[in-house]
Amino acid sequence: MTDSKPNNGFDQVTQFLFENSLFLIGGSIAALVWANFHTASYHQLLHTSLIPGSHDEGYSLLHVVNDGLMALFFAMAAKEVWESLLPGGPLSRWKTAATPLMATLGGVVMPACVYIAGCLLLGQWDTLGRGWAVPCATDIAFSYLVARIIFGHGHPAIAFLLLLAIADDAAGLFILAVVYPQEALQPQWLLGVVAAVAMGIAFRRCGLRSFWWYLIGPGVLSWLSFHYAGIHAALGLVPIIPVLPHAAHDPGLFTEDAKDHDTLSEFARWWKNPVELILGLFGLVNAGVVMSNTGPATWLVLSGLLIGKPLGITLFTFLGEKLFHLQRPDGMTYRHIIVLGVIAGIGFTVALFVSTAAFAEPGVIQDSVKMGALASFAAALIAIPLARALRIKPTKQT
Repeated sequence: MTDSKPNNGFDQVTQFLFENSLFLIGGSIAALVWANFHTASYHQLLHTSLIPGSHDEGYSLLHVVNDGLMALFFAMAAKEVWESLLPGGPLSRWKTAATPLMATLGGVVMPACVYIAGCLLLGQWDTLGRGWAVPCATDIAFSYLVARIIFGHGHPAIAFLLLLAIADDAAGLFILAVVYPQEALQPQWLLGVVAAVAMGIAFRRCGLRSFWWYLIGPGVLSWLSFHYAGIHAALGLVPIIPVLPHAAHDPGLFTEDAKDHDTLSEFARWWKNPVELILGLFGLVNAGVVMSNTGPATWLVLSGLLIGKPLGITLFTFLGEKLFHLQRPDGMTYRHIIVLGVIAGIGFTVALFVSTAAFAEPGVIQDSVKMGALASFAAALIAIPLARALRIKPTKQT
């Protein structure tokens, strides 16, 4: 994030909208209202081809946003994961990353277990079992915003949560690629990904600095390879992120140095605001849930996020200390871990995306799963009073 301050009221409003993911919230609210007041026109919007005269569903607004534009969102997520693995990055040193990674494991395993157990108890594994990964997600942007409100600036719990969320993103990318292929896997097409990575390395050795070379060449080739291989095409740009020229060391979580002009940083800087607009479109085309379609899947997803997440994060942090002699960061107690676990229950963006991957057919089941992802905002409403009850006060910025 840059340190520049907006010059006028309009700039301040614009910056506030972009930095607080309000386009995503606005798109989601608009979709909810539209779908519940005029369902037919909402679904007509989603499935209308963007190419005049074409009836190919692949060119519909829904597919263009979910399979095409969202590739840039996952590329930005991959950028955070990749930089955190560089020398000096928070995930590059075992001693620094071990406890958050252990907590991440709990935050993935326990929500899945809660969801699966609920499915089996309800006898609905055949119809709802594919959604087990939906509550495994943590929304980085919203969890970060809530954590800042609760813990204040500079508190170690914020860095812990960010590490957890980044590792969670990495797990989510893996789950999407392996568990939810769009079609029957055609592994021969993955040779195209190898070719795309090789092309990117060749570009770097030739001294090409503009990220556009990497997007238009290796990026398009990798995206097409994912598409034809049957792996979710939204992950298509992930393999080329490491080959973009980048700093030798991690610049720090969610920070941007004005003097840092490497290709990867320029890519993230240029696409930061456009991706927020893309997320607004994502909310518009995915959050249109008919409220009456709330069902068992809604409560399974919510239980996974609101119960499984904090339970898994807290339990696995404890096990990490007792079994592997890991250490919590200085200044963090289990009061902070519990609240942090509740905050991590905000699934939203990635949970919505996994919902559409797990249940591709629009209808009651997909809507009920999405409703659970949307309702995970309740985690913020729980975390704030819980923090006050546990006497956690935000640290003041110095």
